[in-house]
Amino acid sequence: MRPAREAARVGVRVDGPEGPCERDDWVAVEEPLEIRASGPGQAPTSVAVTMRTPGRDFELAVGFLRTEGLLGPEDESPPPVEAPSRGCNLVHVALARPFDASSLKRNFFATSSCGICGKAALDQVAVRCAPVSPGPTVGRSALLGLPDALRGSQRAFDRTGGLHAAGLFDASGRLLAAREDVGRHNAVDKLVGRTFLDGELPLSGRILLVSGRTSFEILQKAAVAGLPIVCAVSAPSSLAVSVADRLGITLVGFLRGDRFNVYTHPGRIDSGNGEEIAHGG
Repeated sequence: MRPAREAARVGVRVDGPEGPCERDDWVAVEEPLEIRASGPGQAPTSVAVTMRTPGRDFELAVGFLRTEGLLGPEDESPPPVEAPSRGCNLVHVALARPFDASSLKRNFFATSSCGICGKAALDQVAVRCAPVSPGPTVGRSALLGLPDALRGSQRAFDRTGGLHAAGLFDASGRLLAAREDVGRHNAVDKLVGRTFLDGELPLSGRILLVSGRTSFEILQKAAVAGLPIVCAVSAPSSLAVSVADRLGITLVGFLRGDRFNVYTHPGRIDSGNGEEIAHGG
C-alpha cells in the first residue's frame, strides 16, 4: 500500500502585478474511499464511498460507521479491526459481532441532505441520539484560544491552503487531537473514530472545534459522540442550531479574534464576570 498523500505538487501560472510566471504549487489531495464492513464469517458489505484526503483511513471508516449509527457502544470491546483489502482506497472494518446491513437504506435516507425535510431529519437524530450530558463550564479566554491552537496543528493546510480541520480540546482549552481533510465532516469522523477505538466515548468533557461552518451533519456526529460544546470559526446552518437546541449542545459560531456568538445553551460558557455570554452579533 502506498503512503498516504495529503498534498500533491502541480504546475500553476501566477499572475501578479509584476506579470505572469510559472511555478509549482501544492494542492490538497482528494480521492474516493470505499468503506466496507462485515461480521464473523460474513462477506464484506459496501457501506459508502466518500471523498476524502488519504491518511488515517481506518479512523475515518470507524468514525463514519459510529456517527451514522452502524456501530454502537457494544462494539467498543473488542474494538473493530482493519481487515486486509486489495487497494489503498478501500477500508474493510471487521466487527466481533454480525453486521446488520439491513439498516443501510434507512440510515442513509435519514442523513441525506436531499429529499428529506428538516423536521424529519431532526426526528431521526432524536431517535438515534440521547441529549448530551451537562458537560463542563468553559471560560471565555479558553474559547478564544481554540482557533490559534487548531491552526498551529494544521501542517497540511500550511502547504495547500485547502484542507479543513477538526480539533478536540479539554475544558481548559488544551488541544488533545486534530485531524485534517478536504471534508470537515471527514475530519470529525477521524477524531470520533480515534476516540472510539481508544474507548473514550462519550466525549462528555470535551470541546469540538471545526475550521469552517457547522452543518446539520457536524452536529449529528457531535451528538452521537456525546460532545457538549461545538465551536466553529464560521456560521452554523439553521438545522444545526435546531439540532443543538434539541439535544442540549452548546453551539458557538464566528469564533474569531476576541468575539463569538453563542446560539444555543449558553450556560456552559463563563464570560469571566459571573454572567453567561449573551447571544452576540
